[in-house]
Amino acid sequence: MDDRPVVRVAGEDDLEVAARLFRGYLDFYEVEVEDEDRPREFLAARMKAGESLVLLADLPGGGTVGFAQVYRTFSSLSMRPLWILNDLYVAPAGRRTGAGRALLRETLRRARAADASGVQLETAYDNRVAQALYESEGFVREEFHAYFHGLEDVSGEG
Repeated sequence: MDDRPVVRVAGEDDLEVAARLFRGYLDFYEVEVEDEDRPREFLAARMKAGESLVLLADLPGGGTVGFAQVYRTFSSLSMRPLWILNDLYVAPAGRRTGAGRALLRETLRRARAADASGVQLETAYDNRVAQALYESEGFVREEFHAYFHGLEDVSGEG
């Protein structure tokens, strides 16, 4: 029996399990969510509008243990599509099974088929496990600095 993870595109019927995994991802990054329905609603809206590609990793006999969410955008420098692997998460029960690698490889396969110029991602500085996975699959740490400006203070004064 083949016990390797199987990756598939999430459909409407997968919303609950995808939302559960998304919530685990938010918890992993210590994101406080005041409205417990918000992660599900956010994910449902992205999927319904076709704004993101959500992939799920199933373990034979072990259920759905991981998810990835990709946003498709464009690169002005290459003048081609660019994919952003915004979220990749494997629940504790699915770790060390190859689920994360399977999700990553399926993302890359689909990006190549879509003629994307590349797949971009970010991870926390201290997430060494994820960094090792990404680098083992050919991702290269860029020399660009990433900047972020939170827009909570719309007055421009703070």
